[in-house]
Amino acid sequence: MNCPLCLGSNIIQFASIEAKEYFTCSHCHLIFLNTINHLPPAEEKERYSQHNNDIYNKDYRRFLSRLCDPLIQKLQKGSNGLDYGCGPGPALAQMFIEKEFTVDIYDPYFFPDRSFLNKTYKFVTCTEAAEHFYKPFEEFNKINKVLDQGGWLGVMTKFFDKSVNFKDWHYRKDPTHVCFYSEETFDFLASERNWSCEIPSKDIVLFKKN
Repeated sequence: MNCPLCLGSNIIQFASIEAKEYFTCSHCHLIFLNTINHLPPAEEKERYSQHNNDIYNKDYRRFLSRLCDPLIQKLQKGSNGLDYGCGPGPALAQMFIEKEFTVDIYDPYFFPDRSFLNKTYKFVTCTEAAEHFYKPFEEFNKINKVLDQGGWLGVMTKFFDKSVNFKDWHYRKDPTHVCFYSEETFDFLASERNWSCEIPSKDIVLFKKN
Protein backbone atom coordinates (compact mmCIF):
# COMPACT_ATOMS: atom_id res chain seq x y z
CA MET A 1 0.00 0.00 0.00
CA ASN A 2 1.20 3.50 -0.86
CA CYS A 3 0.05 6.90 0.32
CA PRO A 4 -2.45 8.38 -2.17
CA LEU A 5 -0.98 11.87 -1.71
CA CYS A 6 2.82 11.44 -1.71
CA LEU A 7 2.94 7.87 -3.07
CA GLY A 8 5.30 6.92 -0.23
CA SER A 9 5.32 3.55 1.51
CA ASN A 10 5.73 4.77 5.10
CA ILE A 11 2.19 3.74 6.01
CA ILE A 12 0.92 2.68 9.41
CA GLN A 13 -2.55 1.86 10.67
CA PHE A 14 -4.16 4.88 12.29
CA ALA A 15 -7.54 3.59 13.45
CA SER A 16 -10.09 0.85 12.98
CA ILE A 17 -13.62 2.14 13.56
CA GLU A 18 -16.98 0.58 12.71
CA ALA A 19 -15.39 -1.94 10.34
CA LYS A 20 -13.49 0.85 8.58
CA GLU A 21 -9.70 0.99 8.39
CA TYR A 22 -7.76 4.24 8.39
CA PHE A 23 -4.07 4.68 7.70
CA THR A 24 -1.63 7.53 8.05
CA CYS A 25 1.54 8.41 6.19
CA SER A 26 4.56 9.32 8.30
CA HIS A 27 6.00 11.30 5.39
CA CYS A 28 3.17 13.70 4.48
CA HIS A 29 0.88 13.09 7.50
CA LEU A 30 -2.21 12.39 5.41
CA ILE A 31 -4.87 10.20 7.04
CA PHE A 32 -6.83 8.13 4.56
CA LEU A 33 -9.54 5.49 4.41
CA ASN A 34 -8.79 2.02 3.13
CA THR A 35 -9.95 1.77 -0.48
CA ILE A 36 -12.06 -1.29 0.34
CA ASN A 37 -14.26 1.02 2.43
CA HIS A 38 -14.95 3.48 -0.38
CA LEU A 39 -18.57 3.84 -1.46
CA PRO A 40 -19.71 2.59 -4.86
CA PRO A 41 -19.91 5.54 -7.31
CA ALA A 42 -23.71 5.50 -7.58
CA GLU A 43 -24.13 5.63 -3.80
CA GLU A 44 -21.53 8.36 -3.50
CA LYS A 45 -23.27 10.52 -6.11
CA GLU A 46 -26.63 10.00 -4.40
CA ARG A 47 -25.20 11.32 -1.13
CA TYR A 48 -23.79 14.39 -2.87
CA SER A 49 -27.20 15.02 -4.43
CA GLN A 50 -28.67 15.32 -0.94
CA HIS A 51 -26.34 18.19 0.04
CA ASN A 52 -28.00 21.56 0.47
CA ASN A 53 -25.91 23.52 -2.03
CA ASP A 54 -28.45 26.13 -3.10
CA ILE A 55 -26.56 28.81 -5.04
CA TYR A 56 -28.49 31.63 -3.36
CA ASN A 57 -28.72 30.22 0.17
CA LYS A 58 -27.42 32.97 2.49
CA ASP A 59 -25.99 30.62 5.12
CA TYR A 60 -24.17 28.57 2.49
CA ARG A 61 -22.76 31.73 0.91
CA ARG A 62 -21.61 32.97 4.30
CA PHE A 63 -19.81 29.66 4.81
CA LEU A 64 -18.10 29.88 1.41
CA SER A 65 -17.12 33.51 1.98
CA ARG A 66 -14.50 32.26 4.44
CA LEU A 67 -12.50 31.22 1.38
CA CYS A 68 -13.88 33.65 -1.18
CA ASP A 69 -13.06 36.83 0.74
CA PRO A 70 -9.34 36.24 1.46
CA LEU A 71 -8.76 34.79 -2.00
CA ILE A 72 -10.30 37.78 -3.78
CA GLN A 73 -7.79 40.01 -1.99
CA LYS A 74 -5.02 38.16 -3.84
CA LEU A 75 -6.55 38.50 -7.32
CA GLN A 76 -6.81 41.13 -10.01
CA LYS A 77 -10.35 42.04 -10.94
CA GLY A 78 -11.55 40.06 -13.95
CA SER A 79 -9.16 37.14 -13.44
CA ASN A 80 -10.31 33.78 -14.74
CA GLY A 81 -10.78 30.88 -12.34
CA LEU A 82 -11.90 27.29 -12.00
CA ASP A 83 -14.17 25.89 -9.27
CA TYR A 84 -12.78 22.35 -8.99
CA GLY A 85 -15.22 19.88 -7.42
CA CYS A 86 -18.09 22.34 -7.28
CA GLY A 87 -20.81 19.78 -6.51
CA PRO A 88 -24.41 20.01 -7.71
CA GLY A 89 -24.77 23.69 -6.77
CA PRO A 90 -21.79 25.85 -7.87
CA ALA A 91 -22.50 28.67 -5.43
CA LEU A 92 -18.88 29.73 -5.04
CA ALA A 93 -18.47 30.17 -8.80
CA GLN A 94 -21.56 32.38 -8.80
CA MET A 95 -20.14 34.47 -5.95
CA PHE A 96 -16.96 35.12 -7.96
CA ILE A 97 -18.95 35.89 -11.11
CA GLU A 98 -20.92 38.49 -9.16
CA LYS A 99 -17.55 40.07 -8.27
CA GLU A 100 -16.70 40.36 -12.01
CA PHE A 101 -14.48 37.29 -12.31
CA THR A 102 -14.94 34.63 -14.97
CA VAL A 103 -15.22 31.09 -13.64
CA ASP A 104 -15.40 27.62 -15.18
CA ILE A 105 -16.80 24.74 -13.14
CA TYR A 106 -15.83 21.10 -12.92
CA ASP A 107 -17.20 18.20 -10.93
CA PRO A 108 -16.72 14.52 -11.85
CA TYR A 109 -20.37 13.71 -11.13
CA PHE A 110 -22.38 16.84 -11.90
CA PHE A 111 -20.27 18.89 -14.35
CA PRO A 112 -17.88 16.32 -15.87
CA ASP A 113 -16.67 18.38 -18.84
CA ARG A 114 -12.87 17.94 -18.73
CA SER A 115 -12.09 20.61 -21.31
CA PHE A 116 -10.72 22.71 -18.45
CA LEU A 117 -7.57 20.57 -18.70
CA ASN A 118 -6.74 22.42 -21.93
CA LYS A 119 -6.89 25.84 -20.26
CA THR A 120 -4.96 27.76 -17.63
CA TYR A 121 -6.34 29.86 -14.79
CA LYS A 122 -5.29 32.67 -12.48
CA PHE A 123 -7.04 30.94 -9.59
CA VAL A 124 -8.59 27.61 -8.65
CA THR A 125 -10.96 26.95 -5.77
CA CYS A 126 -11.49 23.61 -4.08
CA THR A 127 -14.07 23.92 -1.31
CA GLU A 128 -15.15 20.87 0.67
CA ALA A 129 -13.81 18.65 -2.12
CA ALA A 130 -10.25 17.61 -1.22
CA GLU A 131 -11.54 15.26 1.48
CA HIS A 132 -13.36 13.34 -1.28
CA PHE A 133 -10.27 12.79 -3.45
CA TYR A 134 -9.58 9.08 -3.96
CA LYS A 135 -6.25 9.96 -5.60
CA PRO A 136 -5.14 13.33 -4.24
CA PHE A 137 -1.69 13.07 -5.85
CA GLU A 138 -3.34 13.01 -9.29
CA GLU A 139 -5.98 15.61 -8.43
CA PHE A 140 -3.47 18.18 -7.16
CA ASN A 141 -1.28 17.52 -10.19
CA LYS A 142 -4.24 18.34 -12.45
CA ILE A 143 -4.78 21.57 -10.54
CA ASN A 144 -1.08 22.44 -10.72
CA LYS A 145 -1.11 21.87 -14.48
CA VAL A 146 -3.92 24.34 -15.15
CA LEU A 147 -2.78 26.97 -12.62
CA ASP A 148 -0.83 29.87 -14.11
CA GLN A 149 2.55 30.86 -12.70
CA GLY A 150 1.77 33.23 -9.87
CA GLY A 151 -1.77 31.85 -9.66
CA TRP A 152 -3.62 30.98 -6.47
CA LEU A 153 -5.30 27.81 -5.23
CA GLY A 154 -7.79 28.12 -2.37
CA VAL A 155 -8.71 24.99 -0.42
CA MET A 156 -11.37 24.63 2.25
CA THR A 157 -11.52 21.42 4.28
CA LYS A 158 -11.61 20.53 7.96
CA PHE A 159 -8.07 20.27 9.30
CA PHE A 160 -7.11 17.37 11.52
CA ASP A 161 -4.92 18.00 14.55
CA LYS A 162 -4.19 16.23 17.82
CA SER A 163 -7.09 17.94 19.58
CA VAL A 164 -9.58 16.11 17.33
CA ASN A 165 -11.25 12.97 18.67
CA PHE A 166 -11.02 11.09 15.39
CA LYS A 167 -13.50 8.37 16.34
CA ASP A 168 -16.27 10.85 17.15
CA TRP A 169 -15.33 13.48 14.58
CA HIS A 170 -18.33 14.36 12.42
CA TYR A 171 -16.04 14.82 9.44
CA ARG A 172 -14.83 11.24 9.66
CA LYS A 173 -18.38 9.95 9.94
CA ASP A 174 -19.32 11.20 6.49
CA PRO A 175 -18.83 8.06 4.36
CA THR A 176 -17.80 10.14 1.33
CA HIS A 177 -14.82 11.61 3.19
CA VAL A 178 -11.74 9.52 2.46
CA CYS A 179 -8.77 11.87 3.06
CA PHE A 180 -8.01 14.06 6.06
CA TYR A 181 -5.37 16.77 5.99
CA SER A 182 -3.40 18.62 8.63
CA GLU A 183 -1.34 21.80 8.44
CA GLU A 184 1.72 19.57 8.10
CA THR A 185 0.14 17.85 5.11
CA PHE A 186 -0.47 21.14 3.35
CA ASP A 187 3.08 22.30 4.11
CA PHE A 188 4.31 19.11 2.47
CA LEU A 189 2.01 19.57 -0.51
CA ALA A 190 3.32 23.10 -1.04
CA SER A 191 6.98 22.14 -0.75
CA GLU A 192 6.61 19.30 -3.27
CA ARG A 193 5.12 21.59 -5.92
CA ASN A 194 7.07 24.78 -5.23
CA TRP A 195 3.98 26.53 -3.90
CA SER A 196 3.93 29.02 -1.07
CA CYS A 197 1.32 28.31 1.60
CA GLU A 198 -0.63 30.47 4.01
CA ILE A 199 -3.54 29.77 6.34
CA PRO A 200 -5.70 32.91 6.70
CA SER A 201 -8.21 31.26 9.05
CA LYS A 202 -9.33 27.93 10.42
CA ASP A 203 -9.75 25.22 7.75
CA ILE A 204 -8.70 27.55 4.92
CA VAL A 205 -5.40 27.31 3.05
CA LEU A 206 -4.19 29.46 0.16
CA PHE A 207 -1.39 28.28 -2.12
CA LYS A 208 0.52 30.42 -4.60
CA LYS A 209 2.25 28.79 -7.57
CA ASN A 210 5.74 30.32 -7.56
